[in-house]
Amino acid sequence: CGPCRAIAPIVHEIAEEYDGRAKITKLDVDNNPRTATNYGIRSIPTILIFKDGVVVDQIVGLVKKNVLTDKLDSLI
Repeated sequence: CGPCRAIAPIVHEIAEEYDGRAKITKLDVDNNPRTATNYGIRSIPTILIFKDGVVVDQIVGLVKKNVLTDKLDSLI
């Protein structure tokens, strides 16, 4: 989707910036529909933030980089 393509470079930047402090990954929900269903993902892009294996926050839609980094910083 358009918003997914727009947020992809932001996610990549954050992955590089947080290397060693947070694990950042992407998942294609078209190829992994069961995972999307398990986490109740209804809209994309959806960003799930895990801490100790538990979802602690969820961001839906296209957001600015600082929204994502602020969330991560508050949890690290």
